[in-house]
Amino acid sequence: MNQRLVNLAAPILAIGVLIAGPAWAHEYWLAPSTFRAGPADTVTVGALAGEGFAGERKLFTPGRTIRWRVRAGRDLDLMPASNPDDTLWVRFTPGDRGGLLFAYESNFASLTLDGGSFDRYLEEEGLDGPRQTRRARGDSGPGRERYRRCAKSYLPGNDSRRALEPLGMPCEIVPLSVPGQGPSLRVRVLFEGRPLAAALLGAWHQSFEADGRPLDPVRRETAPLSWSGRTDARGEAVVPVEATGEWLLSLVHMIRSRDPAAADWESTWASLTFARLEGAR
Repeated sequence: MNQRLVNLAAPILAIGVLIAGPAWAHEYWLAPSTFRAGPADTVTVGALAGEGFAGERKLFTPGRTIRWRVRAGRDLDLMPASNPDDTLWVRFTPGDRGGLLFAYESNFASLTLDGGSFDRYLEEEGLDGPRQTRRARGDSGPGRERYRRCAKSYLPGNDSRRALEPLGMPCEIVPLSVPGQGPSLRVRVLFEGRPLAAALLGAWHQSFEADGRPLDPVRRETAPLSWSGRTDARGEAVVPVEATGEWLLSLVHMIRSRDPAAADWESTWASLTFARLEGAR
């Protein structure tokens, strides 16, 4: 395995309700080895896809990657230091205690589902606009979709700007307060830089190991959907995140494909992982 090390040596409202909900699928998130990282600590990061905040590790594929960066003392491109075709994407050592924000953006990949499966997918993910369009057109045929991923992971530190400032991703969950510092988290969802209203946002929680590390996401049990709610007219929602442990926020937004030759629909999945640490205030 080609393991490389990045060393940053110098500083460089819609309220949801608790629900049982449908079975959400296909979440995609960044998973750091720890949520506590300061100078001389090494963090490894990879990505996973699955359900219930448990899943399979994904290979780092440069050909699918538009953006793979970390916001630390300065913004750094992680592509040169990453491990192609490896589930351990990167090793990173921060240079200060300001916190880290990892961000990944993929290009589009295509898939086709039969009509029934596609309609169930639209229903489960709360994609009411595409559902209504298909019904109005009498369209029960296969769903030709192209999809992309926009994933972020925040490790806490003493520079809140690293968590709160948008990165300019196509679809992005932007915290309006520092993740993990309170029993609730207000976020704003942006799509192509504008607030996204009526987006269905889901939250999942996983406990830590006894030593405070995240549970192995491949071996752990799937978690139920902890919370779900739609963003308000400003693209905002307040998510209850009181429990200590690891949190995942995720959503998908779908529009008519801007490349009809490739697909009828295009979707963008956005996620944010962070932790509520013991003793957080």
